Amino acid sequence: MTSTPAPTPPSAPTPVHWKLVVDAGDPHAQADFWAAALGYEVEDNSALIERLLQLGALPAAATVDFHGRAAFRDLIAVRHPDDPYDKDSGTGLGRRLLFQRVPEAKTVKNRIHLDLHPGEGQRDSEVERLEGLGASALRHVKEPAGEWVVMADPEGNEFCVH
Repeated sequence: MTSTPAPTPPSAPTPVHWKLVVDAGDPHAQADFWAAALGYEVEDNSALIERLLQLGALPAAATVDFHGRAAFRDLIAVRHPDDPYDKDSGTGLGRRLLFQRVPEAKTVKNRIHLDLHPGEGQRDSEVERLEGLGASALRHVKEPAGEWVVMADPEGNEFCVH
């Protein structure tokens, strides 16, 4: 009698590296806002951009001066300051938001949004701080499940502060 080998259990999938991409009319202003809102760092891709310009692989028209350094004209990212990044390109390898220029303005409600959790008893002061950065409070929500403030960033993208 021959025995059938036990099936091999499926291996766990390899975690997928991801970033959240946000369409923007002014990606650099959005990067400044969200870096300040989250305590993140705006990525510095200037060394990569300079190399691409020298090789002729990137036209100068595809770049801008951003805080005194070369940046891509149509995209820029912010990253968590504790996460690793590629020192040659300046690109984050962890938690990131990438802002990409699009021609159209936001027109409808977000299908995905960030929830910010500043800590117990700090919601009101965080809302005030974010308003100082250019965000707007849209409404205060109080439900049996909790309480939060729905806000909009400078381009109208909704997010919540719990």
